[in-house]
Amino acid sequence: MNLPNKLTIFRVILIIPFVVLLLGGHSGWFGEGAAWADYSALAIFIVASLTDLIDGKIARKYHMVTDFGKFMDPLADKLLVCAAMIALIEMGRIPSWIVIVIISREFIISGFRLIASDNGVVIAASYWGKFKTTFQMVMICLMIANLPQLKLLTDIVMWVALALTVVSLADYLVKNRSVMKNTK
Repeated sequence: MNLPNKLTIFRVILIIPFVVLLLGGHSGWFGEGAAWADYSALAIFIVASLTDLIDGKIARKYHMVTDFGKFMDPLADKLLVCAAMIALIEMGRIPSWIVIVIISREFIISGFRLIASDNGVVIAASYWGKFKTTFQMVMICLMIANLPQLKLLTDIVMWVALALTVVSLADYLVKNRSVMKNTK
């Protein structure tokens, strides 16, 4: 197994301590005043997010792209982001309907990619999708930090992330509508 794939697996494994710390700190598992748990969870989330950048760069630069990586890398990203947002609902930091829209977009795109793959078409990520992911990661970091002085910025980033989610879905479907027309 090559380094990019090991980093992807590491990102998936990090989800467990991330969620335990995030929800444990919120639920009082670590006693009163366990703000350290939020900041530890934030550090893990940042490390996990950075592994996504690093594994992709290594895989492309050193021609280490594998079928495993093509499948697991986006899945690891979705698992990390979805776990974070679901935990943030529990913590009262993000409305559930926004998470439903974001997760629905991911299921729609994943399904669309499966249909495309079944028809021999590989669909690359678009810039809109990359912007969406970046804003979602920043939004999650801000929500985990939960700093009152950054509440307005957090709200703005959340709304931009939501808008980019919808725009990237529309862009993806419009640009690839021929895949649906040419299905087996």
